[in-house]
Amino acid sequence: MTRTNRVYLPDTHIEIINPNIPRTNFGHALFDFDGTVSLIREGWQQVMIPMMVEILRATPQAEDETTLNQVVTDFVTRLTGKQTIYQMIQLADEVKRRGGQPQDPLVYKHEYLDRLWSRIEGRVAGLKSGHIDPGEMVVPGAVDLLAALRQRGVTCYLASGTDERYVIDEARALGVAQFFNGGIYGAQDDYKNFSKQMVIDRILNEYRLSGRELVTFGDGYVEIENTAAAGGLAIGVASNEAQRQGLDAWKRQRLIEAGADLIIPDFREGDSLLRYLSGEWSPEAN
Repeated sequence: MTRTNRVYLPDTHIEIINPNIPRTNFGHALFDFDGTVSLIREGWQQVMIPMMVEILRATPQAEDETTLNQVVTDFVTRLTGKQTIYQMIQLADEVKRRGGQPQDPLVYKHEYLDRLWSRIEGRVAGLKSGHIDPGEMVVPGAVDLLAALRQRGVTCYLASGTDERYVIDEARALGVAQFFNGGIYGAQDDYKNFSKQMVIDRILNEYRLSGRELVTFGDGYVEIENTAAAGGLAIGVASNEAQRQGLDAWKRQRLIEAGADLIIPDFREGDSLLRYLSGEWSPEAN
């Protein structure tokens, strides 16, 4: 493990960004889905970005392909974690900025989903038929962590920028839907009816929680930023989705900027993580 200028729990890959978090038993845990629990949609950027560059190349005032690719990559990554429609709204704005006549963002969204489905259809079908082991399509250790949280009596929630019907279907295909007794929430065509911020606010208000009674696990900027702003415990999951091991350095930096209290590469060390968060284990004692 690389230790340069970083602080880890002893003998783990759990990086402590904020050593001052209160450690006590928490009762509610919110999870992002894609990249945090599920790997079904791994590679979605390789579908969205080329589609958007293709659309922008057809505008009257389009730049060269390299420039367009950078423009698109920047706003796609900046908006990752929000509902997909926000990336499509930005695409429509970019088309207009280059003298084009944009489609409705929902049209762009459905075109993207059609292209993405071509990439992931076999994964979903394989999971449902039993030809693909669900363990190959989840972030390592996620199922064990979810089971441990439920055993502790923690209420678990799933909130995703992916459309809700797909999130529910894919969570069932992976065999993880059962863990989210607090509900599964996802994007709607009427995008103003859902956001991760709305889910966080509802949990805090409904149970009259202080922020620190909620822990969020996510690999996206949005859920970490929203949780940190609410005073919750924000665990950044800097997962390497393609390799299913190691840490994604770009994700790590973005998650720290968003306010993550801890950074983990995956959930393989979930037992140590839970014991640390709940105050059952102190690294000073090792």
